[in-house]
Amino acid sequence: MTGFAARERQELAELLATVGPDAPTLCTGWRTSDLVSHLVLREGRPDAAVGIMAKPLAGWTRRVQESTRARVPYPELVERFRSGPPAWSPTRLGSVDEAANTIEFFVHLEDVRRANPDWKPRELGPELDDELWRRLRSGVKLLFRKVPVGVTLVRAPQQLTVVAKPATPQMVTVTGAAGELTMFCYGRKDAAKVELHGDAVAVETLRRTPLGV
Repeated sequence: MTGFAARERQELAELLATVGPDAPTLCTGWRTSDLVSHLVLREGRPDAAVGIMAKPLAGWTRRVQESTRARVPYPELVERFRSGPPAWSPTRLGSVDEAANTIEFFVHLEDVRRANPDWKPRELGPELDDELWRRLRSGVKLLFRKVPVGVTLVRAPQQLTVVAKPATPQMVTVTGAAGELTMFCYGRKDAAKVELHGDAVAVETLRRTPLGV
């Protein structure tokens, strides 16, 4: 069976090819040409990709990304992304690809889809829904480490729960389908179809606090 990451890659590549280089995304300040340049750099330029996580090197990463976008025609960037990482990349291995890219490609696919005001939720299917929930559960405490209130995620409709941040005097529950919780937890709060319940101050604090690695 083709992996989840591989399938999300192909859907994202197809959408990028369809909407063109100037379509909006949910990534602040980025059009689709910026997004696909980021994706190509992330897989093909480890010397520059390190700045995605390491803020002191973010300037170098930004310059390489901008240079890539300027030098390489958009259709070629999309095809580079569609064809997968270079032969030397560890993500050529299925298990590494799944771990590194399933959520990455899901979120960026939704970044393009949901930037369109007429977007509609897509049917993920139970397998992808389960996979997103499994991966979200494993990394959620890192994503919420800076949040000063307690947070519990509730997966609907199954009513499964995971504590994202241990309880404090203030607790917020965030309820939604696994894909919607994933979008919320990776910083796309306004575009995620979730319900927040709890003390009003705690809810507002959660809305204002940046999430993510």
